[in-house]
Amino acid sequence: MNFQQLRIIREASRCQFNLTEVAKTLYTSQSGISRHIRELEEELGVELFIRHGKRMLGLTGPGKEMLTIAKRILDDAGKAKRLGELFTGQQDGILTIATTHTQARYSLPGKIKLFRELYPNIRVVLNQGTPEEIRSMVSGGSADLGIASEALSHSETLRAFPWFKWNHKVLIPKQHPLADLQDITLEHLAAWPLITYRSGMTGRSVIDQAFESAGLKVDIVLSAQDSDVVKTYVRLGMGIGIVAETAVSGQEEEVIALDVRHLFTASTVWLAVKRGQLQRDYLWQFMMLCNPNLSVDELKANARETVTGQDIPYNFEI
Repeated sequence: MNFQQLRIIREASRCQFNLTEVAKTLYTSQSGISRHIRELEEELGVELFIRHGKRMLGLTGPGKEMLTIAKRILDDAGKAKRLGELFTGQQDGILTIATTHTQARYSLPGKIKLFRELYPNIRVVLNQGTPEEIRSMVSGGSADLGIASEALSHSETLRAFPWFKWNHKVLIPKQHPLADLQDITLEHLAAWPLITYRSGMTGRSVIDQAFESAGLKVDIVLSAQDSDVVKTYVRLGMGIGIVAETAVSGQEEEVIALDVRHLFTASTVWLAVKRGQLQRDYLWQFMMLCNPNLSVDELKANARETVTGQDIPYNFEI
């Protein structure tokens, strides 16, 4: 038994048992994948995969048990590798952050600039994606830190820490009838075509829940992944926009931003790391730049799950 065989079992599960994709992921040939599987099954004396002809459809009972073991062994091996890295090159390396466009564009620039001033030899990589993709990147180890409002705080594989709370704002073209109203209601908004984030992005669930609770049907004519796209189509007059307040500056061209915090529940931006993962100190330092209420000891203890049920204050300054 070797690590490559264990990696094949893990990747086969991740790739829906498509051996072509497994081979691409592990930079090897499909015939090599098949050979490793055959040798492992012969060594163990059991079949690990359900087969139909040459196709693999899933895992047998022993295969499912072996997948659990493989994940644990590979995770422990990764921790051992990181342990050596922790004691070498603390002042150089790469910090990989998985986040949404909104956070990368509006919330993170100041923090990353300050971090680079403190750690000039640490390179920062920003991988942008949906909250689900961010969760997958951090859980899979391809990102050190995940930052998003959705999908991170209830993951079994991640430990999330609060950064700041935020509200939505409504964007309307100048001269729009809503600009003359003093108290905006959900009914007012529902009377117009809406442009906002697509499902699973930047508090979209909060928006949907607010209208649903009020018994209102809305016409969302365009859904987008990032705030800049929403702004663009509001400027074109296609509808009114609902975006994160962090994405709205005081100098927006051609649009007016309306405060609607009384209509939508506040959302939280979370900083998430993989549970039980050994991390370099500069990651903790970056998280503390985001939320000064955090401490290294607190972060380490919570990430290793030695502390539970402890409320961590938010940082309301970005």
